[in-house]
Amino acid sequence: MTETAAATATTRDEPSGWADLPGDTALSIRVPEADDLVSAGFPAHVTVLYPFLNESRLCASAHADLAEVFAAHAPFTLTFTGFRRYPGVLYLPPEPEAPVRALTESLTGRWPEAVPYRGIFAPPLAPHLTLANHEGPDTYEAAYDALENRLAPHLPLVSQVNEVHLVVTDGAGGWRDLRTYRLGEGVAGPALCDARTKRM
Repeated sequence: MTETAAATATTRDEPSGWADLPGDTALSIRVPEADDLVSAGFPAHVTVLYPFLNESRLCASAHADLAEVFAAHAPFTLTFTGFRRYPGVLYLPPEPEAPVRALTESLTGRWPEAVPYRGIFAPPLAPHLTLANHEGPDTYEAAYDALENRLAPHLPLVSQVNEVHLVVTDGAGGWRDLRTYRLGEGVAGPALCDARTKRM
């Protein structure tokens, strides 16, 4: 989802961010253990793939394919032990990264048009849990030094990952849940549209 991540990675045309478009979807791992640490205006999460397909393309066949992808991955545990920064962003890197990267690779292998972060970052951003992204270039270092000192006693955090959430945006900063996919099991939640009325 939208995060001011001009990043240490090489960027195309030096963008400082991007706009969420109405109907954009994302697949993410919720980390409720970190909700009280986040001051970025959204629940604690690690993005698996943003953006995914537009909501208009998500019919029964797409959900069946997503369920199959996630069913092939076993649940795993993530641990968060320390802080890292992109310019303007304070985040926690998950350990290990490999299970998150494997999910992303499975999704982009099935849907190669779903390019992580619209291809802005080369290489794509590493898996991360954003804690804060509201400070400007003149203030973020001091502000995040203070925030790290305040949050450090809460680390390490350990989170068991059993599911991946599909969410959609209205393009104005609001996101809502669409479905939850269980790792190693399949899909839970109501259908979004009738079978194959909109083709992939």
